[in-house]
Amino acid sequence: MLVAMKLTTLPSFKLVAALLLVLPVAAALHAQDWARTRLDASPRHREYVPLKHGNRTVQAFVVYPEIKEKAPVVILIHEIFGLSDWAKEMADELAGQGFIVIAPDLLSGFGPGGGGSSEFPSQDATIKAVFALDPAVVTADLDAAADYGKHLPAANGKIAVVGFCWGGGNSFAFATHRKDLSAAFVFYGPGPADVSTITAPVYGFYAENDARIGATVPATTAAMKAAGKAYEPITYDGAGHGFMRAGEDPTNTVAGNKTAREQAFARLVKLLHEMKTGPKAGLDGDGGVTAAGAAGKEKQQPVCHDAAAAAM
Repeated sequence: MLVAMKLTTLPSFKLVAALLLVLPVAAALHAQDWARTRLDASPRHREYVPLKHGNRTVQAFVVYPEIKEKAPVVILIHEIFGLSDWAKEMADELAGQGFIVIAPDLLSGFGPGGGGSSEFPSQDATIKAVFALDPAVVTADLDAAADYGKHLPAANGKIAVVGFCWGGGNSFAFATHRKDLSAAFVFYGPGPADVSTITAPVYGFYAENDARIGATVPATTAAMKAAGKAYEPITYDGAGHGFMRAGEDPTNTVAGNKTAREQAFARLVKLLHEMKTGPKAGLDGDGGVTAAGAAGKEKQQPVCHDAAAAAM
């Protein structure tokens, strides 16, 4: 009888153990189901496009607006969490305002099995992978996205870059490199050490309750002013880091995040519609800096989250 009990309970024990292992991963992967639901309901055309440069291929999520005229192109740089459902939903929402949005998965080829963001088993694994990215490769990936967008038949010649969190710092950094940008939009990301090569106006979106990033804004403001660059930072009251995502998350309990999200999105859309075509002088090929200008220039990963997080 005792043997029979062991034979009947062991499979159940294995099933429970298996569920306990799977559920945390499933919870992490489906934490943004609300974003996926909104994306699935969108009427806009979206597609995945392989962008090739050198010996590398980057998968990009591209969304088109439903308009009759040509549109500006927006390069969207994802958070430290990779090209998540929210990043794609954000791209779709911007497309709904009249822009072609290209969101490259900067983890393309670095995931398990050579995959991208969606292949990582956990959020921690994704964060570590993003921190490990080579800044030079990130810049080349973004150049590939901008060059692709620039030659789309439906594009009107204006190109902007917008980034969130880790992507915010990279948006600012990309503005030091890319000379044909019409504007750069930085959401709660730090500024680069050297701003002297920036040619486009930079607009900052920061949270009041985000001292780690907020504390860098005065020095960035001073550096941009000293270099004669256009920089307009705004800090949103009562908001925390990541308010663009948190502010539309149905589980959000911070009123400041929702208000900041609404105000910042309206500001972003207004500025995108008002931007002018970027400069074209001094370009190498499709708009990047010349090889000579880039040579010897130290590349440093913009830090959005503490480096200790990558070791978690």
